[in-house]
Amino acid sequence: MNSKLLFDGMLAIGAGLAAIGCLGGGIGIGAVTGKAVEAIGRQPESRGAVTSTMFIGLAFAEVTSLYALLISILLLFLKWQ
Repeated sequence: MNSKLLFDGMLAIGAGLAAIGCLGGGIGIGAVTGKAVEAIGRQPESRGAVTSTMFIGLAFAEVTSLYALLISILLLFLKWQ
């Protein structure tokens, strides 16, 4: 068996698995936003504190997705070199 072919296949599988990490960011963003809307609906006077905390949580969730996408793209470009 050709080791280059095996290596290329493993890189493709790794890139696909790394891309699954983007789903976690989407789920996290939905959960954070939903809970923030729920909290603001229950106590409208806490809108400022909840909103600022929500944006920090959204940033962390988005960065996690971007890291997973970056790893996936790097693995694919490693395949073509």
